[in-house]
Amino acid sequence: MTMGEQSGLPESLRLLDAAFDAGVNFFDSAEMYPVPQRRETHGRSEEFLGRWLRARRVPRDSVVVATKVAGPSGQMTWIRNGPVSLDSQNIAEAIEGSLRRLGVDYIDLYQIHWPDRYVPMFGETDYDTSHQYVSVPIEEQLMALGRAIDSGKIRYIGLSNETPYGLMKFLQLSGNSQLHSKILTVQNSYNLLCRNFDAGLAECCHHERIGLLAYSPMAMGILSGKYYSSDDGGPPDARMNLFKGRYSEGESRYNLRKPKLKAAVKVIW
Repeated sequence: MTMGEQSGLPESLRLLDAAFDAGVNFFDSAEMYPVPQRRETHGRSEEFLGRWLRARRVPRDSVVVATKVAGPSGQMTWIRNGPVSLDSQNIAEAIEGSLRRLGVDYIDLYQIHWPDRYVPMFGETDYDTSHQYVSVPIEEQLMALGRAIDSGKIRYIGLSNETPYGLMKFLQLSGNSQLHSKILTVQNSYNLLCRNFDAGLAECCHHERIGLLAYSPMAMGILSGKYYSSDDGGPPDARMNLFKGRYSEGESRYNLRKPKLKAAVKVIW
């Protein structure tokens, strides 16, 4: 996620080498990475991963390559004008772009990065019905993903930043369609400071045999204690300091200045 912005190519290749040598075989990226996202670095995380796969000559069947299609935001105009929506055309174009940047013939796990509908996410917890907007039907998204599976471009499907309602709706509709692969995973934030997964999604995943890909397990490094280990706010090259004012998603979820957060981290640390 930070490769191509916080980490340059040499450092990124070394990190990937170290992970692979330690037995890691699952590598997840996204078309919008690295973060904080900007036009000049768009797609570099996938490109770096692809360069590593080729340089290391990793047998394709020895790794699981995952990536994600960006949902509507209206801000990242360099990604299909926003992207505007997750309609079939946007999904098809996103898959082609990821395949090209990764330099692979197929993607093992392809995920919807966030829903094409209003949901509280990235630090939000309360559902506000006034924020609802017209969204692309889930059926259309599943049909586009199904075509990509049939053509061999992707193998399995996952969701990210989803809710219990969204997960169950995708499962219901995929079961009623001609889709040859059901939803296998949901990638949501999960750590000692963010336990939203336990409120509904855990039950859904247990009964439906959906795997949780827990992202941000260290709460963006906060749980390491490094931001509170000294009075100066921690290392200047740490993510929440290096990108201060540019990292709205991180800053909205974890406000380092909150006294309760600081107290909780100190207790854990």
